Amino acid sequence: MEEKLHLTKEWDKVFPKSEKVNHEKVTFHNRYGITLAADLYVPKSATGKLPAIAVCGPFGAVKEQSSGLYAQTMAERGFLTIAFDPSFTGESGGQPRYVASPDINTEDFCAAVDYLSCRDDVDPEKIGIIGICGWGGMAINAAAIDTRIKATVASTMYDMTRVNAKGYFDAADSEQARYETKKALNAQRIADYQSGGYELGGGVVDPLPDDAPFFVKDYYDYYKTKRGYHARSLNSNGGWNKTSALSFINMPILAYSHEIRSAVLVMHGEKAHSCYFSKDAFQNLKGDNKELLLIPNAVHTDLYDRTDIIPFDKLADFFKKNMNAE
Repeated sequence: MEEKLHLTKEWDKVFPKSEKVNHEKVTFHNRYGITLAADLYVPKSATGKLPAIAVCGPFGAVKEQSSGLYAQTMAERGFLTIAFDPSFTGESGGQPRYVASPDINTEDFCAAVDYLSCRDDVDPEKIGIIGICGWGGMAINAAAIDTRIKATVASTMYDMTRVNAKGYFDAADSEQARYETKKALNAQRIADYQSGGYELGGGVVDPLPDDAPFFVKDYYDYYKTKRGYHARSLNSNGGWNKTSALSFINMPILAYSHEIRSAVLVMHGEKAHSCYFSKDAFQNLKGDNKELLLIPNAVHTDLYDRTDIIPFDKLADFFKKNMNAE
């Protein structure tokens, strides 16, 4: 039985509502029994069974931010779309709150495919996914296990397992560095157990230090300003449980990405600090239906919401071609 969620009724997105699509809240459940909340976007001119896309991310964001913008914009281009909150976050269910999991969060994408496949207005043979930032890695991981996914876009992607295990730019890629990290996280487990709660790691730093590196300033400019702040966003507020990092250190997500047979488009800003994740992930993909698209002069968060930079027409063409949805 699905959990009873409390879904907001007013439009509380960080982007304006489109007059070209109909919007409503929906729920679905994953294989672990967690009920997920989603925004459904349907083209107003829609008839028959539509090609569908599930969207999630960035890592620490909610569906009222970047993923909702992607979903609404793709719905304007003829797709039925959902933007969902991952397990334990936003309006979705799951306890304790603010937990991330390489397994459960991959499953969240597969559960979205379950839901879309069972809708009367969706063609189950024409389902794709879009993952943004940390959910770009989850999307590729989902495509590796879920043969129902016909096309995948990973936008401004992070491999969260790699960055947790090896640090930024792999600067902490040593057994000793990982040992010290694991030692600290396991000490945190004891502290959490004794306190009966889960200490949060903190969202994007605020106030912003003068000497903050550019990528921190980039995140601040999105999550901590009117541009992207949302009250339910982890990054805009208290962040993830500290101990979430443990499973990411121990469980790499892209082990079988080279076996993905469906189409994958990996899209990243050329000037993003995180671009190496996409370049390396693309190198592991096989087949002539894989593409790496680098956006000139774009930084990491430009692909969150810069509609003048995000090539939505290109994405629509990619999905239509690879889902045979012309």
